[in-house]
Amino acid sequence: MAKNSALIEPRLPRGFVDSEPADLAAVEEMVAKIRHVYERYGFDPLQTPFLEYTETLGKFLPDTDRPNAGVFSMQDDDEQWLSLRYDLTAPLARYFAQNYQDLPKPFRSYRQGWVFRNEKPGPGRFRQFMQFDADTVGAAGPEADAEICMMMADTMDALGLAGKYVVRVNNRKVLDGVLQAIGVADEGQKLTVLRAIDKLDKFGPEGVRLLLGEGRKDESGDFTAGAGLDPAQIAAVIDYVGGKVPSGNEGIAELDAMAALFASAGYGEDRIRIDPSVVRGLEYYTGPVFEIELTFTVQNEKGQDVLFGSVGGGGRYDGLVSRFRNEETPATGFSIGVSRLASALKLTGNLSSRPATGPVVVTVMEKDRIADYQKMVAELRAAGIRAELFLGSSKNMGKQMKYADKRNAPAVIIQGSDEREAGIVQIKDLAEGAEAAASITDNAAWKAERPGQYSVPRGDMVDFVRQIPAVAAWMEVNARP
Repeated sequence: MAKNSALIEPRLPRGFVDSEPADLAAVEEMVAKIRHVYERYGFDPLQTPFLEYTETLGKFLPDTDRPNAGVFSMQDDDEQWLSLRYDLTAPLARYFAQNYQDLPKPFRSYRQGWVFRNEKPGPGRFRQFMQFDADTVGAAGPEADAEICMMMADTMDALGLAGKYVVRVNNRKVLDGVLQAIGVADEGQKLTVLRAIDKLDKFGPEGVRLLLGEGRKDESGDFTAGAGLDPAQIAAVIDYVGGKVPSGNEGIAELDAMAALFASAGYGEDRIRIDPSVVRGLEYYTGPVFEIELTFTVQNEKGQDVLFGSVGGGGRYDGLVSRFRNEETPATGFSIGVSRLASALKLTGNLSSRPATGPVVVTVMEKDRIADYQKMVAELRAAGIRAELFLGSSKNMGKQMKYADKRNAPAVIIQGSDEREAGIVQIKDLAEGAEAAASITDNAAWKAERPGQYSVPRGDMVDFVRQIPAVAAWMEVNARP
């Protein structure tokens, strides 16, 4: 490239984040525990592509005034519109309908993957984020919904959050009955009411009153239009979310059946409870809806203590698959927000934030002996040990050691001409060396003692490295079949 060529500024697109090794290792640790619970319940993995035909995603986005505006879309070479998936549920509905004849009914699956939303990014709000879903398609009874809720509770327990969460359950049929009783029939107005109730935890009863009425202006001056209900209608909705639930509703019967199942399986109200204020925002929910709420407090941007809040939720969506098939197909499921849940686990100390263990680094003291060093690396790898050869240009040992530190290497292998002639290698346990060095204040003493460094016969190199605690721990977690 010519010297006067304009350089491209390295910029991360707005609303997207890079994931570094420590973050990826922590998330993998978390999803492995989630996956274990799902599979214990009999759910099998499924993976769908990032792209779907735009019509597959449908008009089930939060803002129904501009359907499909919240997705990233493009045209392929035959002018068909494709979109990055907005969630993992619409692709599941497409997959089930497309493979209907070959799948067991009910069909249980779980999916983990990235989803994309073409929305304005903000603090904690990204355009790409990971979800972890589990769904049962083809089961109509409340026992399927109850099982999903119990699996949500067991998942939180497996992640170390026992006593710090509650699964809250409601039924959209109950609220639909309330809206029908007060004369709200317009679908757009219904959806605005649902969104208002969904903000109860964030804005409180008075904020919900404003959103049910003329609207609400936030602290920045932005105005959110309300549902336009009259005072009597608003009072009826507020009574409902406060616990005054009408009797004789089909949704009440379903909630009673679910509550009985929770009780019989030993899930008390400290883990799963019926809560009339739960309203999932998407319009395709047709029955029971549920959320996982973490009940410990954190500080918001104003320094106030607030509940951490929801990390996932879902519900029954019996109409989604019928977009592809003539008959109605019952379905229920839930989705976990992986990044938000990971943040919660870090706050509670249930998710490691330490860097992932790096490879054992074989240093290069003599360039003309590179084949010997490569042989050492090959022996370590053959034994199941993560290892790499230093490929930088410097022969300076200090720089190679700094490289090993940045790689979070558990150990380094050193062999110069003296060691080679003596038939040995120097092995430095970096964790032990760092711990010992912390108690040595004299630099000369540190050099003389060389903490954590051992002279080992060349033939014993692999066995010695395998016994280094950090290496042994990595091998245990990543044991080869």
